[in-house]
Amino acid sequence: MLNPKYQSEIEDIVNRMMVFKPTIIVIERKPSDQFRTDSTFNQYLNNSYQLKRREEEQIGFRLAKRLGLKKLYCVDEWGNFNDKINGIIYGKDSLEAIKFEAFFENNPDSLKRFINPPVFKKDGILAALRQSNDEVNIRKDLGNYLIGLFKYESQEKDFTGVDFETGRWFSRNLKIFRNIQRIESSSSDRILVIYGAGHMNLLNYFFDCSPEYNRLKTNDFL
Repeated sequence: MLNPKYQSEIEDIVNRMMVFKPTIIVIERKPSDQFRTDSTFNQYLNNSYQLKRREEEQIGFRLAKRLGLKKLYCVDEWGNFNDKINGIIYGKDSLEAIKFEAFFENNPDSLKRFINPPVFKKDGILAALRQSNDEVNIRKDLGNYLIGLFKYESQEKDFTGVDFETGRWFSRNLKIFRNIQRIESSSSDRILVIYGAGHMNLLNYFFDCSPEYNRLKTNDFL
């Protein structure tokens, strides 16, 4: 990512996103990281910080600086688990944890998972971004959360796997969306969400359904 070739590609991507002219940029960091992020971004504004590899810096920091924005908003969260799931994933129920881990490693749905064919090494960052933001690919990616561990049953016909994915994915993304809602904004604001592509399978849907937002497609700018 820090290779001059890729840095040039990132500058091209930033130029393309400048057309959108976001007034608010949200990134995949927790609100508890806001102070540290503000400090790092201010160092970058003062030309005393070298960007790391992650997208919130390579794209987010660059865009924010060029647009004269004063901050980027940290909105990431973790989900909620019920007591049973907490017991499994935090090791309080060691036998169940072993069963759960074994199912994760050897579940029969592994071959059903949707995986985008790799394009980054051959075609570069822009092609990979376009692929990740493709509406069909995003929809198929959500299917990965409806197989595998989603089907895990601690006892026959219970909903252990459903409860796990509800907390790990659905609850988490609803909280992220709520954090975005908490940002003070008006109808004239343009919000850019810089997040791991997997999250778009729910976040895009939430924005589409919400009466408060009008979602534009990233690939229309890329």
